[in-house]
Amino acid sequence: MNNQPAYSVEREFDIPLEILWAAWTDSVALEEWYHGTQHSVVPGSMRSEVFVGGAWSVAIDVPEAGMVAYFYGEYTEVVENARLEHTLYYTESVDEFNARDMSLPHHNIRIEFEAKDFRSWVKFSQFGDLPEHDAIQAQAGMESYFDSLGDYLSIKE
Repeated sequence: MNNQPAYSVEREFDIPLEILWAAWTDSVALEEWYHGTQHSVVPGSMRSEVFVGGAWSVAIDVPEAGMVAYFYGEYTEVVENARLEHTLYYTESVDEFNARDMSLPHHNIRIEFEAKDFRSWVKFSQFGDLPEHDAIQAQAGMESYFDSLGDYLSIKE
């Protein structure tokens, strides 16, 4: 993996680390928040098998673009309450999403976690070739995901 991410997003939350970890790993929790604030998860599309080699996938409804964004991959590193790493494949084709071809070009994701007194910190980084304009858009999108995460966690406090 290239050592320099295309972009990163990080936040601290007033929540115990175990709750933050569960929000990033539990399929039910992910289906509730893992989308931009103006979007939603397609019901039943979220999958999160949190072990090395385990699959993850999600379909995000993007109504303003009249499309569904499909993401999938597999976990490559899992260190409980500390780090998740996984591959990231993207398509706008439901057929490609259903096929989940892991031989296609992909990016790598690293999600780091840390307890900070009574708070928790998380950092999402995407690695791989991404044109600067696309990296700026992807970062803005992930900022919106983190806003959704904050909304989700506020009801868990």
